[in-house]
Amino acid sequence: MCRIRMTDILIYGAGAIGSFMGYLLSDPRNSSGGKIENVALLGRKSHINRTNDMGLQIYLPEKRELLQFKYCFTDLVDLKASDFFPEIVVICVKTYSLSAVCDELRKSGLLQGRLRNAIFILLMNGMGNREAFDELDLSDSQVLEGITSLGVKFSEDGMVELKGKGKTIIEEKIGEDLKKFMEARFLEKDFEIEFTPDFRSYQYGKLFANAVINPITALTRRENGIVLSSFLKNTVQRVVREAVNVAAMEGIKREEKSIMEMVYSVAEKTYGNTSSMLQDMQNGRMTEIDSINGYIIRLARKHKIEVPVNEALYELVKSATGVDQPSAERN
Repeated sequence: MCRIRMTDILIYGAGAIGSFMGYLLSDPRNSSGGKIENVALLGRKSHINRTNDMGLQIYLPEKRELLQFKYCFTDLVDLKASDFFPEIVVICVKTYSLSAVCDELRKSGLLQGRLRNAIFILLMNGMGNREAFDELDLSDSQVLEGITSLGVKFSEDGMVELKGKGKTIIEEKIGEDLKKFMEARFLEKDFEIEFTPDFRSYQYGKLFANAVINPITALTRRENGIVLSSFLKNTVQRVVREAVNVAAMEGIKREEKSIMEMVYSVAEKTYGNTSSMLQDMQNGRMTEIDSINGYIIRLARKHKIEVPVNEALYELVKSATGVDQPSAERN
């Protein structure tokens, strides 16, 4: 058996999904004194400080894992002062934070230094992420997009819980060594990852599901299973129909029936999950509604299509939070 080359990875935005990715991509064989060396976490100060002191607790259905990381950063200044040189940077922030991330990277000087040849993977919800990241003017081969169907809850600082197991999908344009390393890490922990040349199609599939599940769960304050309610059947169908019509104008052809089946399948498999949008609402944070239903609305206006149900959900979420400042009028 050929040996897979170890890869150093920075998780930029170590929240719920980011921290779990840190677990999935960590190579326990590359550790010193029990501390993971090939993965570094960069995140919110209170979470990083707790992880530094107590380790990162990963709660899985069948067990609990406790990981100690050699490298934990609260900002790029910490990274610059370290001896960590990542080959891959997995960005797991919210879409509305991408502009600030670009600004931080630009001002840090790291893009001319140790991150000059790094691969950036935008592993995020919503649409328009690549366009937002393009302001850094990196080469096309350096920037990839990804999506994940993992359901992860941020329980408290230093602790995340797996609530739903799903596949992670990433654009195929990545070197064979890096691809093999990531595949091996996921496989050894019994999780699925796929590298595909047809990423845009998968991305729209995630958009269809998110456009239904996220706003409905956020507004009803219920888990994903609420989408299966007979009272919501007409609403779900109309959200899907509008999204499918808009996608068709962008060259993504899908049958409404198959998308309905997919959305219901996702809701059933993640019945007890708390969506990321509901978690944001519960914690008084900005939501990603602008990059989900807001994205559908912007495309609809571009193609002069009416999407009244998506607009209604969008406006209700914006009104309910009171903290979302950007709007679908922008861009």
